[in-house]
Order: sequence, then structure tokens, then C-alpha cells
Amino acid sequence: MSAVSVSLREWETLTPDHCGKLAGRRLDSEASRKLVQQLAGRIEILELARGIELRATSFVGRFMLGEVTVTVHPKISGGPFLNLLRYAYGLRKLDLYQLVGHTSETWAFQDLLVHQFATEATELLARGIHRDYEQTFAELVNPRGRIEFKRLVGVAHLAKAVLPCIYHPRSEDNVLNQVLLAGLRYASGLTTDNVLRWRLGHLTKTLGETVSIKRLDTILLVKARRTMDRRTSTYEPVLALIKLLFQGKGVSLEGEGTPIRLPGFLFDMNRFFQTLLSRFLHDHLEGYEIQDEFHLKELFCYDTDRNPLGREAPTQKPDFVIWKNRQISTILDAKYRDLWENKLPRHMLYQLALYALGQKSATPKAVILYPTLIAESRDQAIIIRDPVSGKPQGEVILRPVDLLKLEKLLREGDGNGRSNFAYHLAFGCLHHPASATTHATP
Repeated sequence: MSAVSVSLREWETLTPDHCGKLAGRRLDSEASRKLVQQLAGRIEILELARGIELRATSFVGRFMLGEVTVTVHPKISGGPFLNLLRYAYGLRKLDLYQLVGHTSETWAFQDLLVHQFATEATELLARGIHRDYEQTFAELVNPRGRIEFKRLVGVAHLAKAVLPCIYHPRSEDNVLNQVLLAGLRYASGLTTDNVLRWRLGHLTKTLGETVSIKRLDTILLVKARRTMDRRTSTYEPVLALIKLLFQGKGVSLEGEGTPIRLPGFLFDMNRFFQTLLSRFLHDHLEGYEIQDEFHLKELFCYDTDRNPLGREAPTQKPDFVIWKNRQISTILDAKYRDLWENKLPRHMLYQLALYALGQKSATPKAVILYPTLIAESRDQAIIIRDPVSGKPQGEVILRPVDLLKLEKLLREGDGNGRSNFAYHLAFGCLHHPASATTHATP
């Protein structure tokens, strides 16, 4: 069958009955069947008698399934999504808004990231890339730097009209620029847009005149991150984007140490949503300490006398634990699934119930923060009751995060509105919860 392209949004299902391009399709090749297994949990692909069915989850991007190009778009798109993306990862507002009308709907998610990356790189090169002093040893006719007098003692130098010197020229061939060049080459292979690819090629050629080519990998990224200081803070956006692009190309499977290499790009919106909330709460929840992915102590532990294999106890790490005066005020967990339009999965309920019951409080509770575009959404509460007496033991709160409202607050710069919204997300109230009770450490 001929090559086709299909598009759907996160959490959407595309069936051969509603999409003729999927009707009659088969997973004929071994590579396609292997890819289906590798993508389990990211996107569900079913081979039916009438064709192929696609069930998207929180992963967005584009990949190849045989002759079918599958594009999964975020539910929130256009300018609002780009604004939230920039805020979450500390990106600058450059010229990306000119793409909102047409491109944000037709491009895959990675194309938006690649365009922002190309724009950041262009700005960086225009301002002047970072140069480091590099220690160099050489025998020079015209001395520079410091002369190595100890080496002059050797007979070898008596017949030469040169002097051994140590000097420190400023070089652009440092690890930050090597990562930038590697990122440009890597991004060029992710986009299918010819204009973007040409732009990346031009930047690669310009930077490659003074910077050596390195292979992009985790070691190089970590090395570049460790060299960052106040002088190189302008590299922060490009490093963040290179990391996102690099992670989206290889999806690590649970239980396996090595990532798979996808014929395309997939990005987990769960990661974006958690990063967005983390930055917003850290920026605007004043008077409280926020710890990301805090380990709850001793919620589970092995009996020391009945642990023959010496295994470590399972750990629980809610996304956000908010403290006040060294006591836990609330426990929050980000879940990228609209729980106003969809039912709460059991595994989410069980996880949050453990967080709630692990607290020593008269009314223990834990909160799920989930994204929505429905302005009328509001808190839902699930009471945890004693199975015998029926008495309340705790609560699980489902709290919507109106992404359009959040984007508007960020765009308009309403400081008081941002602060009130942060307190609402944490405590369910619209203003500073000065009288909020705190819970003891679980």
C-alpha cells in the first residue's frame, strides 16, 4: 500500500472505521511488529481485521510505522502552548509567535522545538559565542606568553632559533560550543521541514569553522552542564532544548538499561507538565519550602527479621511536598490526564491514597494536579473510609489546572494573580492560606 500520514491528539483514538487511511493496513514487517512492542505504554497500536487502530497517550511527536507516518499533537496548541513551553524550560520569547497561525498545527512537536532551538542558536551566534583560554605549549620564533626556561637547558634547543613557550589563546573550540554544534547536527536529522533543515545547515557550517565536531551523547551533555557558570548563562536555553530533543529520540523502556532508537520522535507531556508546575510553584508559592520528588520515609519497610534476600524497601516519591515550619503542609502529585473528562485510574487512586494515609494528621489528604482546558472544572474529593466502621480516614483531591488560565497569567504578568493561583493549586483556596493547618512528617 502507498505511504500515508495520519494525525491525532494526545489521548485520542483513531480507528480504521473513522480514518480510511488506516483501513486495510497490516503490520507485515518484523520491524513494524517489534516497534509496536517497543512503543507499548507510549502509544497503543492494534492490528484489527479491518485495519490498524491507534490509541495515543501522553506522548506527542512523530514516528514511522511502516508506510504510515503517525503524528500526535498536544491537546493544547498554538500560542498558549508555546508560551507554557517557554516558561517551563526557561526559553526566551524570540520570533516563534510568527508560526502560531499555520505551522503549529501542521508541524510535529519536534519541529517546534527545533525551530526554537535554531532561533536560540542564531541569537547566541549573533551576540558572540563563548571563548575559553586554552593552555598551549609551543616552540616559537617570536616568543609569547611565558618562556619555559627549564626546557632551555637541553642541548636540543642550542641549535634552534626558537624558544619554548606557554601561552593561553582564547579559543571557541570548547565543550559548550561543541555541544551546540553537535545539537545543530542532531536537530537537522529530526525535522522534515526543508526550510528548517537549511537554516540548521547554515548555522552548522558557520559554527563548524572554529569548533570541532563531537558526537552528541549523555556524557558530552553532562560535561557541558558542569562547565556552566554566570559567564555562560546564555547557553542555558540551548542546552535545555538539546536535552529535550535528545531524550525524545530515544525512549527508555522499563526494565531495560539501554534506550531504543525510534524512527521518529516522541516526547512525554507528563515530563513537561511536572516541569511547568514545579517552576510555577517555586516562583509564586511564597512562604513555603517546596521539595520535588521527595522520598517519604519509612512508608514501607521490610521486617529486618524477615528479609532473607536483603532487599531495599520500596520508596514513594510524590512530585511535590510543600513544607511550612519543618512540617508537611500538603502533598501534590502531577498527573498528565484530564480527570474532569476521564475517570480516575485505579493505580492513581491507590498511589495517592498511600500518600494521604502515610501522614499523621486528623484529616490526611493528598492532591492530584491534572491539566484541563475546561474553565468550569473544579475540585473533586474521594473519601477514604474505614472498611468496617465507615469512618473517614483521609481524602484524595482531584484538582484541575486550567492551562489556558495559567498561560494568561504568565502572559499578562499579573503578579497577584499568579500568587493566588499558586496557593489555589497547593491548598484549594484563592488567597494566602495563613490559617492552613500543617501535618506532621510521615
